[in-house]
Amino acid sequence: MRRRDFIVVFGGAVASSSLWRHEAMGQQTSKAHRIGYLGFAPAATSATRVEAFLAGLRDLGYVEGKNLVVEFRWGNNPDQLRELAAELVLSNVELIFGTSSTEVGAARQATTTIPIVFATHADPVGTGHVASLARPGGNITGLSVLQTDLTAKAIEILKEAVPLATRFGILSSPTVPSHQPTVEAARAAAEKLGLVLHTAIVESTDEFEAAFASLERAGVHALFVAASSLTVRSNPTLLADLALKNRVPTMFGSRDNVVAGGFMSYAPDQVDLSRRAATYVDKILRGTKPSDLPVEQASKYQFVINLRTSKALGITVPPTLLARADELIE
Repeated sequence: MRRRDFIVVFGGAVASSSLWRHEAMGQQTSKAHRIGYLGFAPAATSATRVEAFLAGLRDLGYVEGKNLVVEFRWGNNPDQLRELAAELVLSNVELIFGTSSTEVGAARQATTTIPIVFATHADPVGTGHVASLARPGGNITGLSVLQTDLTAKAIEILKEAVPLATRFGILSSPTVPSHQPTVEAARAAAEKLGLVLHTAIVESTDEFEAAFASLERAGVHALFVAASSLTVRSNPTLLADLALKNRVPTMFGSRDNVVAGGFMSYAPDQVDLSRRAATYVDKILRGTKPSDLPVEQASKYQFVINLRTSKALGITVPPTLLARADELIE
């Protein structure tokens, strides 16, 4: 999807964002910086993150149509993302922004010289995208959500919400670079809690329903859904509906999934991270090398419970969890 096709859905109203339109390119000055934004389609599900990213850039003096051009590219799958990343490279962008490991992996295959900035990478070291958090090396840097630690905590919370559950599932995808370390963290957490863990593999939204069928056959009592562009951006409502239809209490790795009807989430503030990523873009455009910018960690975390969904599932959330929640959706 091109930038001129991007429609923002916000607050129940549908409006075109002038900042994201192709026409804005006609207003650019000769000194405008050109950067690429590589995202997982559909674009509308990333609206709040894009706005936060652009707001962060505006705070630093960058305005689209004046001194900044943002080339948006939206892919439906990893193959398309790789093609679009190559397209951005050919368009001579100065930098590519890709929020998570999926987009970074695609951009990395397209270039080893153009800087790549991420905002919500699950495991940049484990995937090999950076050498270390302190010294990333290469052309990639940004902010990490430390998915390994989050996975263990999320599974502990889910177990507390459904204490009688003994068989947990994890929904993951091998097309996501951070897939393997996340699954390993889930297995370690499950073993510590005395749980049996069943892994359901998905590579596209078309496989969501079959994944839930496999979870049902395995007798899974609760499910952890690792955050990824596929599970968060593609069709969060479908995942929430399937979990409710199959009466599976589910812990998600993104608040967006809970807003869409999921049961619970424990995750960093991804909008805050998107805004903070603008500081990396600014420093790189001013001449700092990505290899000299340490990877920062998320500092704000949110525990969200959807009380409507808990009621529909027949789950009474323990008072201790209700007290710890940062947000209750009623």
